[in-house]
Amino acid sequence: MTTGVRRALCVVLVAALACEISHAQSDLGTLAAIRSRGHVVCGVGDGPAGYATTNARGVWSGISADFCRALAAAIVGNKEAVKFRPLAAAEQIWALQAGEIDVLARHPGMTPLQDASLGIRLAGALLYEGQGFMVRRSQNIASALELSGARVCLASESGAGHHTIAYFAGLNMPFEPVKFEKWPDAVTAYDGKTCQVLSADLSELALARQRLADPNEHIILPELAAKLPVGPAVRQDDDEWFSVVRWTVYALIAAEELGITSGNVDSAKQSASEDVRRFLGIDVDLGKRLGLSADWTQRIVRQVGNYGELFERNLGQKSSLKLERRLNNLSSNGGLHYAPSFR
Repeated sequence: MTTGVRRALCVVLVAALACEISHAQSDLGTLAAIRSRGHVVCGVGDGPAGYATTNARGVWSGISADFCRALAAAIVGNKEAVKFRPLAAAEQIWALQAGEIDVLARHPGMTPLQDASLGIRLAGALLYEGQGFMVRRSQNIASALELSGARVCLASESGAGHHTIAYFAGLNMPFEPVKFEKWPDAVTAYDGKTCQVLSADLSELALARQRLADPNEHIILPELAAKLPVGPAVRQDDDEWFSVVRWTVYALIAAEELGITSGNVDSAKQSASEDVRRFLGIDVDLGKRLGLSADWTQRIVRQVGNYGELFERNLGQKSSLKLERRLNNLSSNGGLHYAPSFR
């Protein structure tokens, strides 16, 4: 046997062994595989700001990264039991399908095509994202309904042009799109007053605002040219894991609805409220149905916080982005977030 043949055989054997390991983990189920290895493998993209970004020390931050920490707290008992795997946009779906990651932390909405043919599922809406409009305060514009005839800077690479055209067409309002191939060029043009309006996803607008000379001079209007739910995605072939990820989203929201925070979760265990005690697993073990411990919600809130805490430190007023909650508020405060009953 020649050296070349031996090398080729070794490659085949290594690939076969890797395949067997992958199949073995698949047979275990994702939840059991996580417990076996002791950590969650979380697929993340490098950005946008507020979702998942890494600093010079390699520490990940953002609401998507914190959601993966919430999963680790619920399953392993330690929010740091996460391995973040950075993925380019083109790699994310493949990595999830192939079992290279347990969860894709940020998937921008689900379509019938993706749900039916790609074999992935959006486990819940962690954020209601959308394409918005930013203007200068000095223009005295309070609504996108006042933008008739405006010059709007946007980036072709983001697909923002299609949504903007559809939005203004739906209102039967004329406008002048000023398209740039790259987003930084659109921001520069807006800063130089080439156009009166800058349009992009809300998180991109918020980051651009903070980098302008006077962030307070710029406001993001309340209307959206496009809306989409953003949240964690999992494979379709593991219902147990889907339930764990989905109810982790709900646990974050329910904790805020019940007034339970990272600072008062331990004292909340003494509450006389039936809803609070059930949520915390005091009188009823709801975790058992999900394959989790009775105190899984306590672990999440104590180590990571409730939904409001996650939003504020990553995207809201305690972050550099200063985004208002708007659609991401609780339904009781005019937003879209609410959790089913924990029974």
